[in-house]
Amino acid sequence: MTSHITCHISANHLSQLGSSTSSPASPTSTDDEADTLPYPTPLLRSAFLDPNFSPQTYLSTLRNRHQTLEDLRAELRTRSQLLNKELLDLVNDHYQDFLGLGSSLKGGDERVEEVRLGLMGFRGEVEGLKRVVDNRRREVEGLLGERKEVRRNIAVGRALLDVDARLELLEGRLMIQSTKPTVSGQEDVSGDESEEYSEDEERLDEEDEAFVPLRRLQRNAQQYMCIRQLAERIGPEHPFLVAQQPRLMRVRNTLLLDLSTALKQVRGAGDLGRNSVLWIVGIYREMDEAKEAVRVLKGLS
Repeated sequence: MTSHITCHISANHLSQLGSSTSSPASPTSTDDEADTLPYPTPLLRSAFLDPNFSPQTYLSTLRNRHQTLEDLRAELRTRSQLLNKELLDLVNDHYQDFLGLGSSLKGGDERVEEVRLGLMGFRGEVEGLKRVVDNRRREVEGLLGERKEVRRNIAVGRALLDVDARLELLEGRLMIQSTKPTVSGQEDVSGDESEEYSEDEERLDEEDEAFVPLRRLQRNAQQYMCIRQLAERIGPEHPFLVAQQPRLMRVRNTLLLDLSTALKQVRGAGDLGRNSVLWIVGIYREMDEAKEAVRVLKGLS
């Protein structure tokens, strides 16, 4: 590493670069040969100003210089000393400016206060926008709540209409005089249902020697339980349902009377009658009237 690359740098060239060191004196017999070798170019100042300056990369570009490694180190030290001197001169030349920097900042408190007031105003505007957004959010939540309530009321209204229609249909099947006022133009669907159940009764008459319309009783009981379930889903305290309690009670009593009559008819009908009794007791159970079935059976024994 310390060997000569090609030749020594002459003392005259080192004096031109401002170096504090010089190459050893060459013998007089080789002066002419040394003068014929190319002198290394000065290190470019711009190379050190590159933002991405890398010492390894920069030194790799100096491999072809006609200069020893020691001379290169000396030149780099000289360049470092020159840069330090320039930095010191720069500070000395602007020393008064540095000292006056503090005094030049007088009045900065006012500027800081202006900035602070501006920030306070900006924060006030942000708080105002935040309040507006919060108010709008509450309004939207209120409207969504009203929309939800309207939908719930619509569902309740439809359920109430369903209860009324089912109750009126069941009254028609049981031939109960409805207390509901009739509306002109309203369709009467009880006729179709009666015809449907009449067909079922005819089929049961062929299958059942007791001639008891058990299927019709079961369907009436199921319709009654469907009305009760709808009423529980809506809420028994609803004014409309409270007003329909007398009608619902008449339907219940009529169903229990029909079941009791059917039970009496099938009581002495043999094996077929026993199957019918089990069927009727099952209808009682569907209506949550098991105690009433026990009472009727005890009265028949």
